[in-house]
Amino acid sequence: MSHTLHPLRRQRLQRSELAVPASNPTMVEKAADSAADYVFLDLEDAVAPPEKEQARRNAIQALNDIDWAAKGKTVSVRINGLDTHYMYRDVVDVMEQAGDKVHTLLVPKVGVPADLYMVEAMVNQIEQGKGYQTRVGLEALIETALGMANVEDIARFGGRLEALHFGVADYAASMRARTVNIGGLNPNYPGDQWHASITRMVVACRAYGLRAVDGPFGDFSDPEGYKDGARRAAALGCEGKWAIHPSQIALANEVFSPPETEVTRARRIIEELRKAEAEGRGAAALDGKMIDAASERMAMNVITVADAIAARG
Repeated sequence: MSHTLHPLRRQRLQRSELAVPASNPTMVEKAADSAADYVFLDLEDAVAPPEKEQARRNAIQALNDIDWAAKGKTVSVRINGLDTHYMYRDVVDVMEQAGDKVHTLLVPKVGVPADLYMVEAMVNQIEQGKGYQTRVGLEALIETALGMANVEDIARFGGRLEALHFGVADYAASMRARTVNIGGLNPNYPGDQWHASITRMVVACRAYGLRAVDGPFGDFSDPEGYKDGARRAAALGCEGKWAIHPSQIALANEVFSPPETEVTRARRIIEELRKAEAEGRGAAALDGKMIDAASERMAMNVITVADAIAARG
């Protein structure tokens, strides 16, 4: 193991992340009572320009009126991009009026670390000025060719950054990739055309202590397609996926929850290694297979998620 270590900056249960347009208060209320681990109130792509200001007011009201933590939710606000005139007012109004209620801000289309620096500086000043005792985290959407080209530098940014998300829709547009639907696979490609990009983002996340989250799957009439995409993302190291429709919440929770048999085996691995350690051995055998320190690290990943799910209730 290298002497340079970047432990996980913030553990949050993020199996399912429900995207909700803040322009629709009814949908926001339903999201609060859903089974999603995470909800982000969207001020960006899901909101038409004439509705931006009202959506911002709706988000602030929802943050103040709903006890998201009591409902077992992490609540985030996706602000508008830095290339728009909506962004600064999103940050100022949300932070000044509900900065002690929102858990994270999701920054779209991050291309360079300086994008995060700007948002972080604003958040720092507002928290200090308002005297908040809470600390709002930042999450970054990697959804452009520039963002993916700089993903390691973005992950290295530090500060309040907690997670990176793969925004497949805008990424496909930025790459001019041929695709059949948001997050879907092109049958002309021999495999998964998003594999390399997600892998690159996940490597950056794990190197620098960030959570890795897969983005949307647009065809909510295709649950098996959604689950296939979620399974591939989980296999690569993502710990959750967006849900753009309530029907996708249960699918994400299912895929990103370790099965009980896996949890039981993980706990047995820890037990057997502790016995081996007491006997002065660094490795052990379980069900005819060798286990060692690497097995323990993998087992603890499973146990951490299982414990977080149990704590959510």
